[in-house]
Amino acid sequence: MQFPYFYAPSLGLIHTSQNLEEETARHIAQVLRMKEGDCLHLTDGKGRVATAKIISIGKKTCEVFISEIQDAPTSTKNITIAVSLLKNAGRFEWLLEKSAELGINSIVPLVCKRTERQQFRQDRLQNILVSAMLQSRQAWLTILPNPVEYVDFIQKTTYENRYIAHCEEEEKKSLSTLIKPNQKDSLVLIGPEGDFTMDEIQAAIEKGFKPVSLGNTRLRTETAAITAAVICVQY
Repeated sequence: MQFPYFYAPSLGLIHTSQNLEEETARHIAQVLRMKEGDCLHLTDGKGRVATAKIISIGKKTCEVFISEIQDAPTSTKNITIAVSLLKNAGRFEWLLEKSAELGINSIVPLVCKRTERQQFRQDRLQNILVSAMLQSRQAWLTILPNPVEYVDFIQKTTYENRYIAHCEEEEKKSLSTLIKPNQKDSLVLIGPEGDFTMDEIQAAIEKGFKPVSLGNTRLRTETAAITAAVICVQY
């Protein structure tokens, strides 16, 4: 049975009681109007899913008893989309939400030469990822590190399957033709408005990144990132 689903980053042990965070407790009590004896599911975002029963509830407090804990299997695919920060914060938030719903393992915010910097609100963006995980009833929270300089990132990456999507007129293969069903990892670079510079493209190619196309039309950064994510998940 599917009970209401909540995030508990510090998930307790089986057959123990636990007080939920105030924001979660307030939602349970004041929005969902749940009562003592009602059951719910909790996840820590690290693959553990608990079934619990409410044993005490107030306007801002909720204590539950954990009766069962299951370990959700990890994804067979490790998918990372490394994408430039966007000037429009709302579009970047949309990208994060949809990527998390798709089950992308991590989103790496890049600072490229043509990136128009924006304020990076880690707390707000993390909440968006949590909400997307819960909405799609997943047990693994998408990882979002702090922004990283493009050159530093491509120098240090250890992914076996690396791709860079760009708009320059040169020989590229469709990403969908390169992703293999048994592929364990995929890393796709997506540039800013204005695309990567030729120097950035060449630097990535020298580090083993394969130039790829995402279709026949020119896409916005956030659209390109989601397209790449869908291709990596689907194939």
